[in-house]
Amino acid sequence: MVHYVTVATCALNQWALDFQGNYERIRESIVQAKKGGARLRIGPELEIPGYGCQDHFLESDTTLHSWEVLARLLQDRSLDGVLIDTGMPVLHRNCRYNCRVVILDGKIVLIRPKLHLANDGNYRELRWFAGWARPATVEDFVLPRFIADITGQREVPFGDALINTEDSCIGIELCEELFTPQSPHIAMSLDGAEIILNSSGSHHELRKLRRRIELIREATLKCGGIYLYANQKGCDGDRVYYDGSAMVLANGEILAMGQQFSIGDVEVTLATVDLGGVRAFRAGMSSRSMQASRSEMSYPRVMAAISLSAQHLHFDFSVHPTRPMTASLHSPAEEISLGPACWLWDYLRRSSLGGFFLPLSGGIDSCATAVIVYSMCRLVVEACQRGDTQVLADVRRMCGEDSEYMPERAQDLAARIFCTSYMGTANSTSETRTRARNLAAAIGSHHIDVDMDTVVSAIVGLFALVTGQTPRYAVHGGTSAENLALQNIQARLRMLLSYLFAALVPWAMRGSSGKSLLVLGSANVDEALRGYFTKYDCSSADLNPIGSISKADLRGFIEYARNHMQLEVLGGFLNAVPSAELVPFSPGYVQSDEDEMGMTYNELGVYGRLRKIKKCGPYSMFAQLLHVWSQAQLTPRQIGDKVKRFFFYYAVNRHKMTTLTPAYHAEAYSPDDNRFDLRQFLYNARWTWQFRQIDDAVGRLEKRDNVVIEE
Repeated sequence: MVHYVTVATCALNQWALDFQGNYERIRESIVQAKKGGARLRIGPELEIPGYGCQDHFLESDTTLHSWEVLARLLQDRSLDGVLIDTGMPVLHRNCRYNCRVVILDGKIVLIRPKLHLANDGNYRELRWFAGWARPATVEDFVLPRFIADITGQREVPFGDALINTEDSCIGIELCEELFTPQSPHIAMSLDGAEIILNSSGSHHELRKLRRRIELIREATLKCGGIYLYANQKGCDGDRVYYDGSAMVLANGEILAMGQQFSIGDVEVTLATVDLGGVRAFRAGMSSRSMQASRSEMSYPRVMAAISLSAQHLHFDFSVHPTRPMTASLHSPAEEISLGPACWLWDYLRRSSLGGFFLPLSGGIDSCATAVIVYSMCRLVVEACQRGDTQVLADVRRMCGEDSEYMPERAQDLAARIFCTSYMGTANSTSETRTRARNLAAAIGSHHIDVDMDTVVSAIVGLFALVTGQTPRYAVHGGTSAENLALQNIQARLRMLLSYLFAALVPWAMRGSSGKSLLVLGSANVDEALRGYFTKYDCSSADLNPIGSISKADLRGFIEYARNHMQLEVLGGFLNAVPSAELVPFSPGYVQSDEDEMGMTYNELGVYGRLRKIKKCGPYSMFAQLLHVWSQAQLTPRQIGDKVKRFFFYYAVNRHKMTTLTPAYHAEAYSPDDNRFDLRQFLYNARWTWQFRQIDDAVGRLEKRDNVVIEE
């Protein structure tokens, strides 16, 4: 028997604590879902207050205002006829829960608290919420009086239950619960739930979406059924970017999938699915039927008085099921071109500032940051030309233009909101200056070429005046302390000049109507891990779109951008040797990043993944690499020296992580000290015990090898 149901899942660009804006986006998504014929709509996790409220969840105001928004939805009769699944914090018996609230026609059907909380990586849900520890159990929840006055209900079910409609059964699991070994959808499916709803607040990481899709596909392939996945999208005020990708799957096949990256605020993904197909799929698996018949998990059921499949549509030939599709996944280079660009746009428009300022050095890191801003401009212009009224309004407000303004090209928009500057000294080369100028011309940024030797000389002269000593570079006979201090002066002055220009260039160009610019940084994740940057230099900025991206991935992104954005100028950056250009050139010495670090960028990527993802300290990292790098003809002593060198510099520079510019989170081995990589910043850099264990192991291995050679 054919039972077609049309369902809607949403990706909403919510903003933490923006209750008015969040309400409007939620309501718009319900209106669009209803217009598309859906009778079931789900939205992202905690969509009413926004997922990223963090410690604001501890405030009673956040819960109160969430109930107030829910009241607006309950009172809106134009939303009747749709079973709505929304999300908010709820206080039950003095415990705060991360909840789904299911409503229908002005009534609350069920409040479903999250069972398993996300508490690793960037997630700290146990800091704010309790997990519901009683699976398949419900209690009575006494509604706030003003909500009870609206719904006419005094108590509603609170807990882990299934929802019976007139023609199907619905189960709910939240975000992290999908990733756990005993995911709720398994027991729910065995107990008859035909539709599973998953509302998430899942952020982007490079290469992560494939895992998310495979988990859902496997869930519906093994259990059968329809699975709706909703996710937040955009920057809601923090370092992470929620990457949408709302999707509908059935019986192991993807039916519909939203965009992973988008600058639009509301995206509704619809699919028409046959419940009869679910029943046939399940009944055809005898092993599944046997497990279902023996299942000891019996869920309480609550009734929602709605039929998801209208009877009159069963023989309506105009109703067509959604055909399966193949997910098109972005390459890492494409993800870098889109994710940070969308994150920057959200931050810029919500900050109400006038654009971005970037110190453009002529190296590949600042080049990558500039190209990401250019990618943002491309996305914005495309959205304007598609008729996205919200994006167009944001552009006109930002540029101070009237209602007739329409950007024609990405370069036109960049000229209005993006300022770059090459800040050269006597140590800079003509090659980097030329590369910076040519890139700025290609992407359309307003470019300033500055020589800052007079400022550097003034600072050094002041020191000489006070102390009677004039520091010298190492190539001129100076000590390492002098050499480092002279480099740091240049680097830190660039930061000071960046903020000066960001504040006053708009004023100089447009007078009182000019808005200050956000300063962008461009240090990559590998340099942060090694501490290879100057504290409070150009790595110190308002935002850093590449701060959690590896050097290798950045090179891949620049190669991609050269070919797909028609930026031939990028070839020069790919062929250049990374150099800070902070010391005078000499025939015997050319400053190279990898030579100065004492390790390659590829090695740093290996160290970073072992340290963070594999949870390795010095000794276990040595043991791991012994089996990997010995194939590259490295001796145990050489491997041990490399590991010790990395951990020494990691330890002495860890304090720099406390001042790291807020960066787009893209890589699982990011050393971001804010909340992702929580470690002390004062270490015993000698690692006395750990390094001794490495040395002892090296000694045993060398002794063993010598015995073998003698034999």
